[in-house]
Amino acid sequence: MRVRVATSILGITAALFAVPACSTDTVGTTSNSAPSARTEKQADTAQQAPLLSSVVLATRLLNESDLGKGYLRKPERPDQHDDASVIGCPALSKLGGDAAIGGTLSFPRKAKAAFTYGGSASEVSEELYSDSADKLSHAIGQIFDAMTGCPTYQVIAGGTPINMASQKLPAPRGLGDEQWSQLLTFSTGGRSMVVKQTAIREGSLLLIVSGSPALVDRHLDKALDKVTAAS
Repeated sequence: MRVRVATSILGITAALFAVPACSTDTVGTTSNSAPSARTEKQADTAQQAPLLSSVVLATRLLNESDLGKGYLRKPERPDQHDDASVIGCPALSKLGGDAAIGGTLSFPRKAKAAFTYGGSASEVSEELYSDSADKLSHAIGQIFDAMTGCPTYQVIAGGTPINMASQKLPAPRGLGDEQWSQLLTFSTGGRSMVVKQTAIREGSLLLIVSGSPALVDRHLDKALDKVTAAS
């Protein structure tokens, strides 16, 4: 099945595979966890929370001063799409190539940023979305369930075969209303990369942090604090 693939995470793999040395980073899929305990009143408040525009979301992204020394923001580019085939995972084929590589979600209110660290292949990216709690939860949960439901599969993107392996990770409990976390391994041309991806929904906001596992763990709390500080 031919699908269209967004390159938000695929761009991270491209940067890694361009370096001479083989990386040990892994790309992971998220695992949907049960929502934290909340009262009916709190749930109603989350459903009624105002939606934020893309302009406002952009002001809540992490920047170099938030991340610390050694981080450089990558120039923002329009979403790139390549014709791709998903092989060995019917659920992902049905959802499309964006899902297969953890691509950008199709919500209109969104903002994103990506950073390199220390002049190396290590990267961390952040995506923010705003919509109703139900829509955010359904979209991200559907993708993560499909990815973790296929432990291995292959994506042919731009004529390049990429072998994928997915692994559920324990979700970071206590953060937001719902949490997902996954680990993906991208392999191509004799090289492999590990990427961690963690998503947190807080009311009408969805935060996704992806990249080198150590960088995701280091900056996740900071990203969530900035996203929700003015909410």
